[in-house]
Amino acid sequence: MKILGIGNALLDILLMLKSDETLSELGMEKGAMDLIDERRMQEIHRAQAGLERSEAPGGSVCNTIRTLAGLGATAGYVGKVGSDEAGRLYEQAVRQAGVTTWFVRTEGISGCSTVFVSPDGERTMATFLGPAATLSADEILDDTLRKYDCVYVEGYLISNEALFLPILRRIRRLGLKIAVNLSNFNVVDSFIDLWRRVIPEYVDILFANESEAKSYTGLNAADAVREMSKQVDIAVVTIGEKGALAGNGDTQVHVPAPKCRVIDTTGAGDNFAGGFLYGLSTGASLEQSVHIGSLLSGYAIEIIGPHIPAGLWDEIKLKVNTHVGR
Repeated sequence: MKILGIGNALLDILLMLKSDETLSELGMEKGAMDLIDERRMQEIHRAQAGLERSEAPGGSVCNTIRTLAGLGATAGYVGKVGSDEAGRLYEQAVRQAGVTTWFVRTEGISGCSTVFVSPDGERTMATFLGPAATLSADEILDDTLRKYDCVYVEGYLISNEALFLPILRRIRRLGLKIAVNLSNFNVVDSFIDLWRRVIPEYVDILFANESEAKSYTGLNAADAVREMSKQVDIAVVTIGEKGALAGNGDTQVHVPAPKCRVIDTTGAGDNFAGGFLYGLSTGASLEQSVHIGSLLSGYAIEIIGPHIPAGLWDEIKLKVNTHVGR
């Protein structure tokens, strides 16, 4: 299964917090994602100039697609960037990760997501979308879509009327599978009526964390998986240190989280999705795919940022092969 990702192409700037007081001072809710404008982004960066920081290409779906490529899958990515150096470096880094890029470019500065990492590893995001928010379905060619079997769509894109529903309709018309992550509980809450129409009609594989699943269904994680499995072919709910649940029809599996040292949860869910989709792409069972996803999220949690270092991939592939009996 060849997989194409469509998402917000955003440079991640990770700031390591000494305490959660910083979030209170900025008026931010811990664990949430707030959309901000360019001026607010610059204010935040000036105010937090003394914090330990790192930069890397980000965006939820881009992180997942990079993980798929790292595991050896055929993976591509569609995003929109500006004409600045950040946009050029973003595309270069994604290509170097083994991903085929289908970028749309426009004048101006590229988008940026400022990720505040709390001492307990929880992340809170302030996101300036920039040109990423202006990507339209018309800028994505059918010829590009036809090169893939499954398209993985970022839930954050639901706010982009020129992209979200039009591209889902075209993907479905072309006969491709559609995978979606719900992205964030406040995104679910803000568009709940639209989600309840879109998911049963278009989505084949649905990813959510515990809070997102609760926002969508009003149920606890186990019951949410059962409910979501009635609407899609495969539903997955990650439940933090308790592991992950997945459902397919009447089948439900639970895989405990691997034992690991929590440094930064940024990208844990994205890497889980990459591992899970890789499992499906190679014919692994539902339970095996959850194990692979959990393995990848465990590696991500033990590092700062969402990208697993290149030197670890050979070790990871050996463990993945063990899970699928190779």
